Amino acid sequence: MFTLKRTALSLIFILLLIPVVFVAFQKQSELKDEDSPEFYFTRLIYSEGFSGGRFGSWATDYPEADYKFMWGVQRMTRIRVYPDPHEVRIMDPELFKFPYLYAVEVGRGMTFSSQEAARLREYLLRGGFWHVDDFWGPDQFRNFYNQIQKVFPDRPLVEVPLDHPIYHLVYDFPNGIPKIHEHDAKPAQGFGIFIDGRLALFYSYQSDLGDGWEDPDVHKDPVEKHEAALRMGHRVTVEARKRGNSTYL
Repeated sequence: MFTLKRTALSLIFILLLIPVVFVAFQKQSELKDEDSPEFYFTRLIYSEGFSGGRFGSWATDYPEADYKFMWGVQRMTRIRVYPDPHEVRIMDPELFKFPYLYAVEVGRGMTFSSQEAARLREYLLRGGFWHVDDFWGPDQFRNFYNQIQKVFPDRPLVEVPLDHPIYHLVYDFPNGIPKIHEHDAKPAQGFGIFIDGRLALFYSYQSDLGDGWEDPDVHKDPVEKHEAALRMGHRVTVEARKRGNSTYL
């Protein structure tokens, strides 16, 4: 009899405890959602015809520029930015969780397989945004053009018009993308691919925003160049976030 009573009391205790545990779990979930990142600065790992891997061209300025830029976005906005360097491969199952991709030095030898090209095409068609930065001259341009033709053989690369919102919302860049890091004397240009009127790919030609994101002492850039690079980079992420935050595309 004593055993039956003890069992009954234990059962009653468990039943009474269930609502308390449920409420505590619900509050914990709500807190987690409130603290979860609203934006991931996601660097694209790509393959190269001559090299690649962990320390390929994709990792130029990594992770210092990433840290500085994430800090800059956090400073200029109230957006909760994922605080650590974050990279992804095109075939990674997690790719579609992140609506913003950043890639550098793509003109040096970036190559896409047919599977990678198809997946990147799907990513961009579903609302993803790809920011390409830091490449120079006709040879690098030609290599990038040949690879992007695998992704979008039916869509042209065009110069982004100077009246596009990417140059004017939040911060005003009436002359377009700023010239960061004087690799040559040619003017910086912003090119892109539009999908149904939406800018899906933006690339910084004859400029290097990533150099400007690093500490000004690294490349000896003036402070105003450093600030311009941060502001232009922020504008690009605003364009990407129009489609949402850290959710599946």
